[in-house]
Amino acid sequence: MEVIVLKRDWRREYFSIPNIMSYFRLVLIPIYLVVYFSAETDRDYAYAAAVIAVSGLTDMLDGKIARHFNMITDWGKLIDPVADKFTFAAIALSMSFRYPLMGVVFGLYVVKELYMLGMGAVMLRRGFRMDGAQWYGKVCTAVTYAVVFLLLVIPEMPEQVSDALIGICLAATVFAFVGYVAFYARAWKGLTK
Repeated sequence: MEVIVLKRDWRREYFSIPNIMSYFRLVLIPIYLVVYFSAETDRDYAYAAAVIAVSGLTDMLDGKIARHFNMITDWGKLIDPVADKFTFAAIALSMSFRYPLMGVVFGLYVVKELYMLGMGAVMLRRGFRMDGAQWYGKVCTAVTYAVVFLLLVIPEMPEQVSDALIGICLAATVFAFVGYVAFYARAWKGLTK
């Protein structure tokens, strides 16, 4: 009897265009942090906004490219959300020094992500695997990018306006968190029937 061993193409798995875009987003994190923390003028904050815009654009495109050109890989399913989570955490934490309410968003985000990590691990052990972000998670990401971009492009906006924008971001994060709690509850119920 002949045994056939299928070799994975490691270049396709780790160095597809979508995965390279995820690596690029990870590289943009320290660049953003340096630009943001050294910003003194409106133009400096605009540069930080440009870094975030490039990161958001690559985040939007990598999944579309992966699906359209059949470049979906197991590694890509892992590295893309990791890049998203580290990017958002870096942005929220760095901005909390200027906007204290963003610290609340950061704290809630950490709780949400820890919950999702824990539930994901429990569900994976039971054979359930979530394949990608749910729509409410994508809405939260889009709202967050929009709010962050506005805060960076208009750094001297009145405090009431910045707090209102951050409040919208906080509401989107709560909405996503509740959505994922409900999602995992339904999945759990489906597995325990």
